[in-house]
Amino acid sequence: MAKTQSIVFGAGCFWGIEKYFDGLDGVIKAKSGYAGGNYANPNYDSVLKYRHGSKSVINHTEAVEVMYDDSKISTEALIKHFWELHNPTQGNRQGNDRGNNYRSAL
Repeated sequence: MAKTQSIVFGAGCFWGIEKYFDGLDGVIKAKSGYAGGNYANPNYDSVLKYRHGSKSVINHTEAVEVMYDDSKISTEALIKHFWELHNPTQGNRQGNDRGNNYRSAL
């Protein structure tokens, strides 16, 4: 019996990651947001403003929650896409996007 599952990925700028996962067969919905961090109700402006330097108190990761039908796509397949989609060795950046909000997370 098919069951809806969800998994959260941080792999750089969330808009591109959301679009990528939304296009996969078996994905019901991909939704951008933030994961981790220590600030209640983060928003795009506050995360960008406080992500660097001594005031980096927000410390959130741009992330995408992927909701999927596990009878159509497996968790393992989604994780494989995640690893192929970005470079986790770049630390707090992905390409030209720099800051701790762009780090890799699963």
